[in-house]
This record gives sequence, structure tokens and C-alpha cells, in this order.
Amino acid sequence: MSAPHTAPPAPPAQKPARFVRWHRRVLAFCLVVFAFELGLFLLIFPWLRQWEMSWIPVHSPHLAGVWMSRYFRGLLSGLGLLNIYIAIAEALRLLNSLFRRRE
Repeated sequence: MSAPHTAPPAPPAQKPARFVRWHRRVLAFCLVVFAFELGLFLLIFPWLRQWEMSWIPVHSPHLAGVWMSRYFRGLLSGLGLLNIYIAIAEALRLLNSLFRRRE
């Protein structure tokens, strides 16, 4: 009897380094856009009139005091500034990596 026929092992699938690099760049760009938009929203929206007209103070009287507090609004604006900082830092890191690779 003959030995059973076995197929040679397939080489491991490896993604090209160029694809992985561009994939990371696109994800980093999406992070920059998302963090900046979220930060801008959190920075500005708590101080607009629409904030007072939301459904939270109407449906929850216990949260209305916190919701309308200037300290809470300032906290959210601080988180917005943090998101904008993260977006700018990530954008600078992305630009630095783009220019460093060309050299």
C-alpha cells in the first residue's frame, strides 16, 4: 500500500507591510477626526440654549440640578478640551510619521 497523499503546508499568510502602514494611517486619521469633533461638541454644546431644553431635566428632577450646574457643564467642556488635545497630539504624531518615512 502506498502512503496517504498529504498536501504540502501552505505558507503563512502575511499582509504586505505597506497595507498595514496605510491601514494604521487611516485609523489614526479617523481617530483624529472623531476626537476633534467630539471635543468640539463637548466644549460648546453644554453652554447653548438647547442644553436647557433637553429631556433629562424634565424626566428626572433629581438629575436636573446636576444637569443645569455650571460645574457639570465645565466638567464636560474640560473633557472636550482633553479630546481636542488628544486629536491634535495624534495628528502631530501622524504627520511626524509621514514625514519621517519619506526621508
